[in-house]
Order: sequence, then structure tokens, then C-alpha cells
Amino acid sequence: MRPILLIVIAIAASTLGGGAAAQAPAGIARAAWLQGCWQRTTGQRTVEEQWMAPRARTMIGMGRTVQGDRVVEHEFVVLREQGDQLAYEAHPSGQPSAVFVSRAIDDTSVVFENLEHDFPQRVAYRRDGPDALTAWIEGTMKGTPRRVEFAYTRAVCPGK
Repeated sequence: MRPILLIVIAIAASTLGGGAAAQAPAGIARAAWLQGCWQRTTGQRTVEEQWMAPRARTMIGMGRTVQGDRVVEHEFVVLREQGDQLAYEAHPSGQPSAVFVSRAIDDTSVVFENLEHDFPQRVAYRRDGPDALTAWIEGTMKGTPRRVEFAYTRAVCPGK
């Protein structure tokens, strides 16, 4: 073969062969779409979540539920790489900590699961466009299936 033809073949193979730019994000970067501030208000109750950008194989999230002028619940979450999965380590107010492991993840959604947990057994997030996010918890409580959804819209992060 002629050297020019070999160069053309090599360039085509590296371009079409799925170089680094064509690969899907790996690890914690798969959940980067959670980053930012999210809010839901119903009546006098406001639920807020804020997620830091992925860094060092981790994302940090925090949330609070405010009713009137009182914080009635809060939660701190560490989202971290655990092998080829993501672990959702929840630290909710008034409850023991629990770890849920990703069982499904793609460009716009992630489902975490811990079948040994009382309720919920699953925690999930789905991006519904650039400024909307649906979160839900689900599982069985006292033998009855239950699902609670939270429809969030993007909010301005404090200090911005």
C-alpha cells in the first residue's frame, strides 16, 4: 500500500473508531446533570435541593424542607463512585443513614436501590429538560407499594 493511503486509513480508523470524544461519560460524570439548585413549592411548603459539581469521584447534595419559617426536614447526600456503580449515601434528619446503589443510569436518569432498607427501597432522579427535574422515592411500606414524587424546577443558587 502507498503511504498516503495508510495515513488516510489510520485517520479514518481513529476518527470513526470511537475516540475519547465519542465515549459516554464514566463514573460520577454520568450524574453531572444533577448539578445546580432545584426547588418545589406547594402551599407554604418549599423543598430545595442543591448539588455540587462532580469532583474527586464525588458529588455532594443537600436538601431542606421549609414550612412557613421553619426547617422541618433536611438531608445531606454523598453521591460517590463505588466500583462501576454510583452509591447514594443519604443522611436524613431524624433517621439513620442509608446507602443505595445505582441499578440503572443513563444521560437523563438514575435509579438507586437498597432492598434491605425499610422505606424507601429506591431513590431516583430524572431530568425533564434543562430546567426541570423529577425525583421520587418508592418501595413497599407495611406491605403496600408506595411512590412519592417531587417535581422540581431549576432555581437560582444562593450567593448568585
